[in-house]
Amino acid sequence: MELKKIERWSLIGHLVSMAFGLAGLLIVLPHADLILQLPPFGQSVFQLSMANGGVLYIVLGTIAVSAYAYRMLGWWQWLSFMVPAIGLSLSSELLGTSTGLPFGDYGYLNGLGYKIAGLVPFTIPLSWFYLGFSCYIVARAGFDNTNLPNWLRHTGSIFFGALLLTSWDFVLDPAMSQTAVPFWEWKTPGPFFGMPYLNFAGWMETGAVFMSVAALLWPKERITLDRSQLNLPMAMYLGNFVFAMVLSIGGNIWIPILLGLALGVVPLVALWFMARVPGEDPIDGETVDPTKFDEVLGET
Repeated sequence: MELKKIERWSLIGHLVSMAFGLAGLLIVLPHADLILQLPPFGQSVFQLSMANGGVLYIVLGTIAVSAYAYRMLGWWQWLSFMVPAIGLSLSSELLGTSTGLPFGDYGYLNGLGYKIAGLVPFTIPLSWFYLGFSCYIVARAGFDNTNLPNWLRHTGSIFFGALLLTSWDFVLDPAMSQTAVPFWEWKTPGPFFGMPYLNFAGWMETGAVFMSVAALLWPKERITLDRSQLNLPMAMYLGNFVFAMVLSIGGNIWIPILLGLALGVVPLVALWFMARVPGEDPIDGETVDPTKFDEVLGET
């Protein structure tokens, strides 16, 4: 029960932090007079929140998803997804900020915490983990509730998991790089609202790679999570999507929103509907209670 409370309050804190961030970026910063009207203490609090708000919401998102993954799936599934996701995404980001591959020529500015090797904020691979896990577990729960062959269920889960993750970036990247206080910059601007198309290929590739590693490391039985057990990953994805969408609306950026809705939100909802209905028996085939995964590992 304590773990569930940590999960719930971390999710609430994550969402509230994003809401405060939106207010700061869209309302306060464009109106400097509002900041000047604050007392010295208020100005100090605002500066502190703008400097650390990005770190806070990412760390809280990481805690929420970690608690959820451990509670619902067990320690092995949690760590065997988190470690490859963080390690591989950090490697891609370090390579990208050094060479321009696989995302394009970009660099991180300030506001997202300490930079590893002076290039990549430590929070960035954490965000790959918690959004990547949310995307993959919804896709996996949906495909594992079908009669498709094993190879097609796993391939579908990886492809749609990576697509959901990339679709979030459709909306986030243009807004975060063009806001009043950008968090990263494209040194060589591309044709898609300042981004190169290579960026999306890099997102799909990176997400698919670490999701494939997780698929290989996890037990091969079907995941039998029902729709009610997917509340946290659904809230995590939709909350982050809304954050990016509102930020894009504030910047009058509309086409990425439509793409994100069509390729991200719609497939997400469809996959949720594919998942098992609460109280419904799992479909025939090799299945296992997700909370017993650790016991299955002990038997193999």
